[in-house]
Amino acid sequence: MPPLQPQACTDLSQVRVEIDRLDKALVDLIGERFAYVERAWQIKLVENAEANVPWRNQQVIERVRARAAEKGVSPELCEALWRQMIGWFIQYEEEKLRPDLEARGKPPASKS
Repeated sequence: MPPLQPQACTDLSQVRVEIDRLDKALVDLIGERFAYVERAWQIKLVENAEANVPWRNQQVIERVRARAAEKGVSPELCEALWRQMIGWFIQYEEEKLRPDLEARGKPPASKS
């Protein structure tokens, strides 16, 4: 059965089915994004690059805010969600990079 548009939902059970469908799709997309983050830390390890790249973080946030505005979604909401996700991914990368950095005698990035 094709998804219902919000206006076509006549009761809460239909709304909940569609929200559950979207939640599944969002988790799938986050999993796909995570696969790229997984590859990123591996490349950063070879290139001796930092996990946290502030200019890139800001670039992502600006693009997300612009897309949210285009779609009529709160840019503030999307920014908050992405900042949380980016922060988690940076921490993940730092944990993956830490053993190599310590072996090289380079201290891990400070958590601020």
